[in-house]
Amino acid sequence: MKFANEIKELISYREMLRSLIKKDLRSRYRGSVLGFLWTLLNPLFQLLIYSVVFPHLLKVSEKNYPLFVFVGLLPWIFFTSAVSVATTSIVSNSNLIKKIYFPRLVIPFSVSAVSLINMLFGFIIAFAAIIITKTPVGLSLTALPAVILIQFLFVTGLCCIFSSLYVYFRDFEHIVSVLLTAWFYLTPVVYSEDLLSGKVKLISSLNPMTRIIYCYRQILLYNSLPQFSSIAVSAAYAIAVFIMGISLFSRLQRRFAEEI
Repeated sequence: MKFANEIKELISYREMLRSLIKKDLRSRYRGSVLGFLWTLLNPLFQLLIYSVVFPHLLKVSEKNYPLFVFVGLLPWIFFTSAVSVATTSIVSNSNLIKKIYFPRLVIPFSVSAVSLINMLFGFIIAFAAIIITKTPVGLSLTALPAVILIQFLFVTGLCCIFSSLYVYFRDFEHIVSVLLTAWFYLTPVVYSEDLLSGKVKLISSLNPMTRIIYCYRQILLYNSLPQFSSIAVSAAYAIAVFIMGISLFSRLQRRFAEEI
């Protein structure tokens, strides 16, 4: 019941949510010569680095390796950028929290939404590359919105968990940084799952981001619908983390003003 009330209140403050999203998008590249183009350039630069370095370190069998990396890189950047920024977002907005009342959930939700928007802009490059390389696409694209929604729920849930914990435990920011580094190497962003074996493969299979990236690649690279089991398990992960995140956030937010 409390979860439903939190969501209803968040919806009632949707104009504030939109305002924070617009403010973040405008301020992120304010004063920059290239401005919003950095939304596209950042993943392109990372793609260039990974495409040059990793083929020499890994036994890559992918025919279109740069696009393979890029399709995995976009959701990964969405994930890491949202979680990293959201972790300190409550403390960073302490002045706003102390001045006026609003549902505190607006803050982690806005962070996750901004990162999602950046990923969607990145898909412009991905689709351009798909067209240039003549990679076939078809009805599999109908599953793309579902995968994006699943990832948004998962990421937003983590944003709520991490942002609320950081208020009480300031070292948590450094823990998150180490966690994301380890998480990257256990997620097939720059390599194929086929390269894994034994316990590492088992751990990777339990990684929610592994299944999510697999779904993106099936849709955008291989023109096929992801296995129903992958969609179902990813959705179960996402919903569980989303509910857990909002519930924990709701419980801990009572003393936010005192702690920050």
